[in-house]
Amino acid sequence: MPAPLTLDGSRHSGSGTLVRQAVALAALLGRPLRLYNVRARRRPPGLRPQHLKAVEAVAELVDARLEGAEVGSQRLTFVPRTQPRGGLYQWDIGTAGSATLLVQTVLPVLAFADSPTRAIIRGGLFQDFAPTYFHLRYALLPLLHRMGLKAHLEMRRPGYVPRGGGELLLEVIPLRTPLQPLRLEQQGRPVQIFGFALASHLKQRRVARRLANRCRQRLIEAGLPEPHIETINDTLASQPGAALAVFVETDTGALLGADQAGAPGRPSEAIADNVARMLLEDLQSGATVDRHLADQLLPYVALAESTSMYRVPAITDHMASSCWLVEQFLGVVVTLQERTLRVEGTARRLPVDWSTSLPAP
Repeated sequence: MPAPLTLDGSRHSGSGTLVRQAVALAALLGRPLRLYNVRARRRPPGLRPQHLKAVEAVAELVDARLEGAEVGSQRLTFVPRTQPRGGLYQWDIGTAGSATLLVQTVLPVLAFADSPTRAIIRGGLFQDFAPTYFHLRYALLPLLHRMGLKAHLEMRRPGYVPRGGGELLLEVIPLRTPLQPLRLEQQGRPVQIFGFALASHLKQRRVARRLANRCRQRLIEAGLPEPHIETINDTLASQPGAALAVFVETDTGALLGADQAGAPGRPSEAIADNVARMLLEDLQSGATVDRHLADQLLPYVALAESTSMYRVPAITDHMASSCWLVEQFLGVVVTLQERTLRVEGTARRLPVDWSTSLPAP
């Protein structure tokens, strides 16, 4: 059996991001993983339902043996026993825990699966401290498509805190050649600004329209071209809720977005102001990707061919954690100079000779 990977889950951000990314990379490398101090500095510490379901989903893809896989556990052993397998899957978090973070966990694994995948994923789609469906669909996936990964994400039903109940359809065609590098070195000039204002069971209060109008006003006041923000009045969600997302594409291929979910006591106008502010801050920094894409892209550029480069708005805890993790697990070189991130990729390929790295089933 190959030497296990070992990770102190309290390092850097100490968040669930370390758990999800570490398990996904261990699955791709075909190496056992031992995690300890899982979310030790968070309250409550240990695995929460959304982290556990993400671990279980990856384990299902590689027939992994698990130890310590229970809510509240601060120690986890993950031993993959097969290469990633495509097929039909259903994963239900069972709470309002983030289904989008589960998508982020399984996607790099499915990119290297042995066959295409179609998965139904249920949970929360719009909440604080997690990417919204819109950001995955219109920011992360388009950039991954440029790198050669064909993945489609569809929202079948919105889901909000506290009930959850959202549903996503994820379809992935695995790579047969290495991911191509991503090079976004200059921000360029905005050529398209678009977005989505979603409101469930709130049409009478005109929430979607208020979100769109206020955000449009703030962006125009800042000197940007008039954005096209689509309003969506949904009736399928299990409870009232709302979300706003806005994106900017430039003539150099840069892509930046900002989003926020609604919450009790959070006025539509406050959401719109905050989304506009975040987008403008990232644009004014000269970045070529937004603050969330900066770390979400790291596993992919680390697995890609050659050198990827992009400009980031700032160095967040999540980004520092992701840089450290890909360096530790993949042996890649990550450098950051004047907010330009450079990653020397590993040119990861599949299929590989898994018999040299995996224990017998």
